Amino acid sequence: MKLSTKYFGEIEYSQEDVLRFPKGLFAFEEEREFLLLPFSGSNETLLCLQSVATSQLAFVVMNPFALDHAYAPVLQPEELEYLGVKESTELCFYVLCVVKNPVSSSTVNMKCPLALNDHTRQCIQVILDGEDYGMRHLLADFQEKEG
Repeated sequence: MKLSTKYFGEIEYSQEDVLRFPKGLFAFEEEREFLLLPFSGSNETLLCLQSVATSQLAFVVMNPFALDHAYAPVLQPEELEYLGVKESTELCFYVLCVVKNPVSSSTVNMKCPLALNDHTRQCIQVILDGEDYGMRHLLADFQEKEG
């Protein structure tokens, strides 16, 4: 199948590539199918979450573990059941990134990650309990932590 995308032009994809968000994303509940496309040269750390239905709707997402090795999201039992797993460690996670200029002033939302069951391609966006993570972490702060 062909899809016109925001950042990659026209691409080919198959139904097996589609991530399904039955509840949509926060503020985009009607958008339920996406592709996860890596940006060139990012080692799959920086990706594009491209809507299948709306060609100009795409989000920049990041692998949170590449930013913070200690990141440990814990989902609620009903969220785990919804995704068909027993523990959060069985899932893949991505965080939304707001890209700014300069890039070091960009932020990531560690509080509301996307949780993905890579076997079923089923996904949800969650709000993590507790105060461990915020909605606007500066990318520059992660670079400083790593030295």
